[in-house]
Amino acid sequence: DPDMPFVPSIPEDQFILVEEGDPAVIPCRTSDPDAQVTLVNSLDKPVYAFYDSKQGFIGNFPAGSYTCKTMVKGVEFKSDEFLIYIIRATSQLPVEIEALKTVYKTGETIVVTCVVFDNEVVNLQWNYPGKVKEKGLIKLDDIKVPSQKLVYTLTIPEASVKDTGDYECTARHATKEVKENKKVVITVHDKGFVHLEPQFSPLEAVNLHEVKNFVVDVQ
Repeated sequence: DPDMPFVPSIPEDQFILVEEGDPAVIPCRTSDPDAQVTLVNSLDKPVYAFYDSKQGFIGNFPAGSYTCKTMVKGVEFKSDEFLIYIIRATSQLPVEIEALKTVYKTGETIVVTCVVFDNEVVNLQWNYPGKVKEKGLIKLDDIKVPSQKLVYTLTIPEASVKDTGDYECTARHATKEVKENKKVVITVHDKGFVHLEPQFSPLEAVNLHEVKNFVVDVQ
């Protein structure tokens, strides 16, 4: 198609995530397989890489913005802009789940944290009893120093007995078919159920060989 030498790209193709050291594909494909295509960076300087009209430019590219150019009958055409993001990721997906405590009373705030190590971009999903009602508040902290970790915090305010159950986080790798999930069981009681009432003072004196009873009422 001389009026559209570059095959239109969908928005998802314009954002390219690539792990450190891995090759990437800049998918500016042409409708004419014999078209001469040039790749330029954000400074409009040529970037030399292998080109396949069915895939695009293939190579190890620094992070940044890239555009493809071609000429049709003396008229220059530009492709969409492609953005390459270099991410730090490991082939494994180390994940830990943490809860400050696992037993709560009605009205308290439940806090559960899921931590993903050594990966900058993951897809993380929570499953918990109140998810259908969207009761949880989710916060993400991206920590770089001293090491890379993503800290996802799930907060359930004003907990009720219905919030008792499994709290599970599932992390999926950004570029590989790898996933990891962790689970913790949270229990919410209607009210505190143990009450201790000692029938003695904090400090008691006893004579040698004297027998003394210490009584505690437990409710």
